[in-house]
Order: sequence, then structure tokens, then C-alpha cells
Amino acid sequence: MGKLKGKLIAEFELRSSGDLFHEMFSSRPHQLKDVIPHHIQGCEVHEGQFGTPGSVIFWNYTLDGKPCVAKEIVEAIDFENKTITFNVIEGDLAEEYKTFKITIDIKPEGDTNLVKWTLDYEKLHEGIGEPVKILALAIKVTKDIEVEHLNA
Repeated sequence: MGKLKGKLIAEFELRSSGDLFHEMFSSRPHQLKDVIPHHIQGCEVHEGQFGTPGSVIFWNYTLDGKPCVAKEIVEAIDFENKTITFNVIEGDLAEEYKTFKITIDIKPEGDTNLVKWTLDYEKLHEGIGEPVKILALAIKVTKDIEVEHLNA
């Protein structure tokens, strides 16, 4: 029997502001559609408000040229330690994964910051692949936000 639960992690340097990056995902994700419209086409609050744990957020995004959606609960936001955790409850990912949690962690590292994306998941069955395309998208999103911030 194959392994259904897993974790993927990507950690890399961010040359732009860690505070600004954290704020984009914790308090202003609705503005991502203006910064990286080729990845994120929309982000709306369905319950609660941006920047508040327990809020329900609905995303429209593109993965490999395909329009996708995700409904997530903001599980936790730590403004001091710059972490945010989303728990996917509906959408394209929920069609393949029983659970799917995304954590973004930003840590100062000298003159730069380290961004760590962690995907914790449980597949619905053994025929489902690892969510490497989602991790690749997270990396692209981070790099494109960084370029926008550095060019602003």
C-alpha cells in the first residue's frame, strides 16, 4: 500500500521586503490579482475579513494554463513571526486531496529573508500524484511578487 500522507517544502531567498510579502498573503491577498494576474485572477472573502484567522477565502488561480479555484480557511496568522496557514476546504485540490494545508513562513536572513512554503496533504487514493505543480506555482508566485516589489 502506498503512502497517502505527505509534505513538500520549498525554501529560498527573498530579496524584497519580508514584511510586505507576508502582508500580501495575510491582509491583502485580494491585491495579488493586480500584482500577478497571470497566476492569481481573484481572491474574495466569503466569511470574516482579510487578515483574520477563521476567515474563508475563495481564490481563482491558474495552474498549467488551466483555471482553478480554491476555498480556504485562514487557519492561523502570526504577524510577529510572519507565518500564515491556509486550510483548503473546497475546489480543485479537494478533488484529489482529503486534506491540504499551505503554510508560508518568512524569516529574516541577514540582508534578505527566507521564504518557506510547506504543503501538508493527504491524497484521496494512491493514484493521485504528489502536488509538485502546486509547489512550483508557489515558487513562481513568490519570485514574480519579488520582481514586482523590487521594480516598484
